[in-house]
Amino acid sequence: MSALLEVEGLVVHHGQLCAVDDVSFHVAEGEVLAVVGANGAGKSTLLRTIAGLHRPSRGVVRFAGEDISRLGAHERVRRGISLVPEGRRLFRSLTLEENLLVGAHKALEGSFDIPAVYEIFPWMRERRRASVAQFSGGEQQAVAIGRALVANPRVLMLDEVSLGLAPIVIERIYEVIPAIVAQGVTVLLVEQDVSQGLKVAHRVHCLLEGRTSLEGRPDELSAHQIEEAYFGADLHHSRPGGTT
Repeated sequence: MSALLEVEGLVVHHGQLCAVDDVSFHVAEGEVLAVVGANGAGKSTLLRTIAGLHRPSRGVVRFAGEDISRLGAHERVRRGISLVPEGRRLFRSLTLEENLLVGAHKALEGSFDIPAVYEIFPWMRERRRASVAQFSGGEQQAVAIGRALVANPRVLMLDEVSLGLAPIVIERIYEVIPAIVAQGVTVLLVEQDVSQGLKVAHRVHCLLEGRTSLEGRPDELSAHQIEEAYFGADLHHSRPGGTT
């Protein structure tokens, strides 16, 4: 599989704080990459930088072979990169369907439209005229994912979709990811919940204090390696082959 999204030597600062420090990875077309790490590891900053909401201090972001490091967020959306942000950021004064229509504005050609989103989340059809302010956290998260999908992204980025949700709701949200990937969408997700990320990911990339501490396929990484990389213990043992 060829790389659709590439991040090379990315460094991002918040003032004097280095939030992302020399991170590199790629995501192949049709792949799910889970970026995991504890709170403060730099995961959300990484996604926001790829989306064009933060400027990197150094490094390159490439999409379909094009250097997009200096493009604005709206230009990246037009190329096929959609972000479901932490906290969902819905328009609470609008209905469910009105929020989806916002995402469909200047959508790319593709298989996702509002009826297609209703197929993935069947409960939405009956509640399409209800205000999203009335919805539960899990329902709002589903609407945020639907809003991103109707733009027909080539890469869908999910930022902490499980945050603050009950376990059963998290499972329902994650159950739709394979259906999304089956439609040709590449998924980059960040999670504190390692177990959820491992269930759907083809590969895992762990961050610790802004730096890569572990990467590989879930079937080649032990629980012990992941725990060490996540919490920062004995990092010289944390990569396959014993390198850091």
